[in-house]
Amino acid sequence: MNRRILFFAFVAIAWISSVSPICAQEIRDRQKQIYQSLVKSVNAAGQSYVDGDTRGSADSIAVAAKELRDLIAISSPEDFDKLAPTIARIERAHAVLQLDGVAVEPLFVPSRPTSTPTTIPDSMSSVPVSAESKPVSPLPKKPVPKKPVPAMPEPPKSSQSNAISFTSVIQPILVGRCGQCHVSASKGGFQMTSYESLMKGPAEGVVVFPGDVIASRLIETIESGDMPRGGGKVPANELMALKAWVAQGAKFDGADPTMSFSGAPATPAPMSDAPMVARATGKETVSFASHIAPLLVENCVGCHIDAMQVRGGLNMSTFAQLLRGGDSGAVITPGKGESSLLVRKLRGTEGDRMPAGGRPALSEESISLVSKWIDEGATLDGASENQPITVMSQLAWVSKATPAEVSERRAQLANEHFALANSANAEIRQETTGHFHVLGTASAGTVKLVAEQAESLLQRSRTIVGGPDGEAYYRGRATIFVLPKRYDYSEFAKMVEQRGIPAEWESHWRFDGIDAYIALVASDGDEPEMVAQRLVTPVAALAMATRGGDVPRWLAEGVGVNLAASGRGMLDREARRDLESQIYEAASATKDSKQFLEGKLTPDQSDRIGTAIVSTMVDRSRRRQFDMMLRELESGAAFETAFAKSFGVSVAGYVDAWLAMVRK
Repeated sequence: MNRRILFFAFVAIAWISSVSPICAQEIRDRQKQIYQSLVKSVNAAGQSYVDGDTRGSADSIAVAAKELRDLIAISSPEDFDKLAPTIARIERAHAVLQLDGVAVEPLFVPSRPTSTPTTIPDSMSSVPVSAESKPVSPLPKKPVPKKPVPAMPEPPKSSQSNAISFTSVIQPILVGRCGQCHVSASKGGFQMTSYESLMKGPAEGVVVFPGDVIASRLIETIESGDMPRGGGKVPANELMALKAWVAQGAKFDGADPTMSFSGAPATPAPMSDAPMVARATGKETVSFASHIAPLLVENCVGCHIDAMQVRGGLNMSTFAQLLRGGDSGAVITPGKGESSLLVRKLRGTEGDRMPAGGRPALSEESISLVSKWIDEGATLDGASENQPITVMSQLAWVSKATPAEVSERRAQLANEHFALANSANAEIRQETTGHFHVLGTASAGTVKLVAEQAESLLQRSRTIVGGPDGEAYYRGRATIFVLPKRYDYSEFAKMVEQRGIPAEWESHWRFDGIDAYIALVASDGDEPEMVAQRLVTPVAALAMATRGGDVPRWLAEGVGVNLAASGRGMLDREARRDLESQIYEAASATKDSKQFLEGKLTPDQSDRIGTAIVSTMVDRSRRRQFDMMLRELESGAAFETAFAKSFGVSVAGYVDAWLAMVRK
């Protein structure tokens, strides 16, 4: 992240379909004048900030705030609602400047008007806009570059209002341009069968943030050309419609947000009959994580696990969802294996035999195992009822495998990944160390340098995460993929992870229960210090992620970033200041712990807040509690349980306390 990204926080004023209420022509003209001047002021503030002229930036924001108040004074309640994204961005810019220690005028935003104005206030009628928009101090030394803006076709609008209609405009675009991969199929685990599933996003996070075009991953992947795949392209007017819809709040104008795009109503699974989650006592002879979860993953994926549209309303992607049941009610009755609907469906004694779709029936031995598990109480021995059972089953295998066996499996996965990503069939060089299996299409010297730097950084990682020696540190050797060019790195993410990655990334990490790897850009022209900067965060983050069964990403990433920030030469002064600005801005945009913990923030915001929260957890005053949490995680405790036992408060309570402290 750099000052250029913060620049976008200033200038990214949302597209507004119309700033003109149905009133006198004089008011409409005045609105247009003020709004155009407001945009110029915010642009000037952003350019000043990039140029290092924070004083000029503050003066331009003060002017923008005055113009905003003037605009609201002659706006209707509907106009005010359309200005919400603009107001939010001015508030963020104001917060960033305050964090930099710049003296800025207090920001006052009038409340929402209660009626539509019919006249222009006398105090404004004789004041030219050009005089209002002149900053208090000179404009930045570097002039704002003027780029020609090509004419864009107007986006289609709802016939009933100026708002972009989801049902008549956005839904047809999504189905037509993205349907093959994300409506008729589930590429990358992204479900998009209804408005509700679109707004929920894939497992890794939300892709549409109402009112925030820049943060919305859906827009980013289309605009960058990463999506749709297969050579298709979203026309300019359709992309503009998508942007406008997001800017207006990504609202739904249909009858039922759960209605599938095919028009079929979604029937909610009954909740009242769902049995409570019972934890395993250790006396059971059948393990859900080790025995039942692998059976379900092998036979039910695509229809009931990681499915685009689950059959019969039965989603078994997590233990909690399995217990909840489907359209016919609960499928498991603890203590009654043979009479449970799940067993009857597997035997074919009720309705169609499962699994369907031409898959072979389960063996009598497997069905008896499921029945026995239910007879013993249908208990859970995994980390959490909300953990994906695909991950749970993999972790169960890892827990019983030796580090050498895990290393062997990861080496196999590494070869499979490169078979996808190495389309040019370039030579692959490899280095194996005590903790890492390093391979890539970079030169042999670069691959060796990466291996050496990773081993060195691992010793720093121990200062926070601790951990066992040798292969057991990551539960088996972690993989590092070394790509010599940014293009190769991007293609790796597209082919292996089925996703695009932000343009500023040069490294990242991933852990799915078995596979644990780092991917980074490195070539012969990179100095050792540069390679270390790209490795330090993922080396430590991956160590934290592999410490327990359900360690959240924000905690793992937060540990990695804190380690990078604490190291001499890892983050320079400007980078540290940028990080602090991003943390403050993210905290300002967060309402409560629920928004953060349920993944309703942008990935960048979540990572930055996680970084700040972790810094309080590893502080000297709380380090004893953090170390205790690590021990609890390594003993098999669920993250929520380990955290509460160690810190004496729930995760949500801790996050809310941190947010309250930051806002004082």
